[in-house]
Order: sequence, then structure tokens, then C-alpha cells
Amino acid sequence: MTTTTTTIRWTGQTGRKYTYYIYPIGTEFKPEPGNYIFARESSLGEFTPVYIGETGDLSERFDNHHKMPCIRRAWATHIHVHINRDGVQARRSEEADLVDRWDPSCNG
Repeated sequence: MTTTTTTIRWTGQTGRKYTYYIYPIGTEFKPEPGNYIFARESSLGEFTPVYIGETGDLSERFDNHHKMPCIRRAWATHIHVHINRDGVQARRSEEADLVDRWDPSCNG
């Protein structure tokens, strides 16, 4: 994964906080499991999530993502990534917690 020190903390509906690294869309990642958020930077350092998901392999090309047309229409500018090796159930739980709180436009 590309190295970066820029992070953001997203809070789920349960109040749990998750730390994500911020990357420009198009960044290539190592084949690791994780959660991700496509987000639009609405003002400097302020982000609005447009799609929240999870995957067993972050190296998969997001260009072919089934929601990419919606993500593009929503003007997503960044992808936020949280490496999550705790298994598919933990990733799905985190995804659901964040979707319940933020209701991103492309998750519907």
C-alpha cells in the first residue's frame, strides 16, 4: 500500500470510531482485506461519504466496481481505507455500522 500519514476517523451509528487512511482515487493497494469509503472532499479536510464497502482484496481494480458510475456522478475525490484482517464478518459489521450512520448516496 502507498504510504501516507493522512487519516480520518469515521464514527459509526454505534458510536464506534474507525481510523481510515486517505488516498486519491486511483491509488493501487496491496492484496489485503479491508473496508473502504469513496468520499467527496466538500471543503479542505471535510469529507462526505458517497459509498462505503468492504473487500477481501483491496488490490482489486475499483474502476470495475459495480457502483462506480454512481460514485463518479457523486464527484468522489478520495478513497479512505482501513486494513481489516479480522474476517469478513467484522468487515461487514463495520460497513453496516458506518452505512447506518452516514447513509451514503451510492449505497442505496
